[in-house]
Amino acid sequence: MQALRSLIFSGALLMAAGSVFSQAPTQKPAPAQQAQPSPSESLFGEQIDVRVVNVEIVVTDKQGNRVAGLGPKDFRLRVDGKEVPVEYFSEVRGGEAVAPDAAGEAPPVPGLPALAPGSPVGTSYLVFIDDFFAISPRRNEVLKSLKDQLTLLGPDDRMAIVAYDGRAVEMLSSWSNSQRTLGRAYEQAVGRPSYGFQRLAELRNFETSQRISESVGASARNAFARQLDLEELSYAEHIGEQVSRVVAAAVSTLRGFASPPGRKVMLLLSGGWPYSPADYAVNNPNRPVLTRDVPNGDDLLRPLTDTANRLGYTIYPVDVPGLESNGPDAAQTAPSDGGMNLREQEIHGSLEFVAAQTGGRALLNSMRAEALPTASEDTRSYYWLGFTPSWQKNDKRHKVKVEVTRPGLKVRSREDFLDLSRKSEVSMMVESAMLFGNAPGASPIPMQLGKPVKSGRREIEVPVTLAIPGDLITVVPMNGKQVAELELRAAAVDVNGDRSSIPVIPLKLSTDTVPPKGAFFKYETRIKLRNLKQHLIVAVFDPLSNHILTAEADVTP
Repeated sequence: MQALRSLIFSGALLMAAGSVFSQAPTQKPAPAQQAQPSPSESLFGEQIDVRVVNVEIVVTDKQGNRVAGLGPKDFRLRVDGKEVPVEYFSEVRGGEAVAPDAAGEAPPVPGLPALAPGSPVGTSYLVFIDDFFAISPRRNEVLKSLKDQLTLLGPDDRMAIVAYDGRAVEMLSSWSNSQRTLGRAYEQAVGRPSYGFQRLAELRNFETSQRISESVGASARNAFARQLDLEELSYAEHIGEQVSRVVAAAVSTLRGFASPPGRKVMLLLSGGWPYSPADYAVNNPNRPVLTRDVPNGDDLLRPLTDTANRLGYTIYPVDVPGLESNGPDAAQTAPSDGGMNLREQEIHGSLEFVAAQTGGRALLNSMRAEALPTASEDTRSYYWLGFTPSWQKNDKRHKVKVEVTRPGLKVRSREDFLDLSRKSEVSMMVESAMLFGNAPGASPIPMQLGKPVKSGRREIEVPVTLAIPGDLITVVPMNGKQVAELELRAAAVDVNGDRSSIPVIPLKLSTDTVPPKGAFFKYETRIKLRNLKQHLIVAVFDPLSNHILTAEADVTP
């Protein structure tokens, strides 16, 4: 696994001794000083807020027909096995909120307005296009069908379109209800290169190598082996790293479009991600593999489902590769159906896992051409349940189970929620601004880079100067000074598409007087990077105002 780690962190932001950032800020026009924060002087405290977990629920009878007219007393909600009260309840039927006398009533939750009876409830469709695994002809079939189906968008619906090629996430369209704008974005998506044939070539090369190994007598050893041989392990690790890369891009996309109005849906156009890279490599149902060296689907896909559940997104994964022949409805297709080999089952398994965890449906086989009609129909009639958990802000996952008290009815909903810490929530909000520049309150600030200098065999050191506008940060009096406590984050993306982690650096600025209008705090530092071409993104977050300041630039060794 060492080679895999080296690949993943080749674009990482490297910490120098002690801290990434030096402590040398000054304020212009008056000198500014920086002191180490102490607990007694900290401006930050736990904010008391009311946060609600919303669970979207689809209820059907034994024939699969939607069941309407239920009230909060018809549901039983359990969190980690313990029953909790339904504090907020709405029924959305045909895209409109149902009057309380038809849907029942539940006590209001402070800070969360109930839907007015008869008010329209739009759907926000976030389309993620996987160009890294997808093969162009199959991908384009799905894209053209989505373009043709844009007439299904209602007046309160909206759509955003994002594509990922293995290196960078590109926003083809921000939120829009314009069929013309979205149509042009799909045309642009059709013209983008895809790299699925490279993934196919990697598979064919691996299979050829395996056949050569078998021809020289390795088949008897491999036929019943429960451990991967070196070649299988190398290929499985490679596939796992690739899936992790695309999943990270999808996670970043969700974070970048975290707060649209109405029902939130992601149409995830997957080019073919195996659930278990080890089983995908072996491709033998009679040879169960036992290995801890390669992560499986639960480990690979959890970041995506956790993020979707935290943000309230329902994911509808779309099987872009499909099958050569038309298949049945995805809702009735199981991985063990005849006609599918083990590798096709692995790809379907990933999509079914993501759909099950977030309350969506996996659109497999021929259903890939009906992605928007299926998601639209599925999300226009549902129940919205809300509850206020005992938030610990400790990044723990909690199981959610919804039951209907009436017999003979089935329920589909997401299965858990993640109790994010304050640090994780802020990182999510800042990452949105860093990647897409569209987070509320994000503002660009000047950044100047000095000449990179070699630092060791594989690293460079880059001088960085930020100009932080005093007008855009909160400065408060403290111990005779004017003080601002900020958080500094930085990330780098190299030419191979590998991303760094995002460290959080406390940044405390102080000056003797209130900064005059138009004044800047000048902050200088040196950042250590791998000796590759990088795209550097820096964000300054002000916790008191929730204001985000961002800067970005290319670094060429």
